[in-house]
Amino acid sequence: MDENKPAELLNRETILAHKSLKSELVSVPEWGGTVRVRELTGAERDLYEAALVRMQKGGKHSLTMDNARARLVSLSVIDEKGSRIFTDADVVRLGNLSSTGLSTVFDVAARLSKITAEDMEELAGN
Repeated sequence: MDENKPAELLNRETILAHKSLKSELVSVPEWGGTVRVRELTGAERDLYEAALVRMQKGGKHSLTMDNARARLVSLSVIDEKGSRIFTDADVVRLGNLSSTGLSTVFDVAARLSKITAEDMEELAGN
């Protein structure tokens, strides 16, 4: 392969047809088993980040970490068909589970979706 030759450009149809999301099986002893965790779609990531921002008077905003781990877990844990097993209504209940188990799943979900501490700092600053 010629290193100077540009890679083939993707077209609209090829890009929009791509639906594959990375996932991993994660052992969560605190929950008594294994779950499948997948990366977020772009729309889900935007919703997740928007849920962490609170508007204040004067048009300013701040970052809230209220149930941030549980919120990401609820969006990322899927069944064998690839459907979410938790709903947004489950976030508070998930947040009341062991922080160790929740953090185990959160860490994998964040890694798969490339959510970093720097991203959270950017949200807080913007």
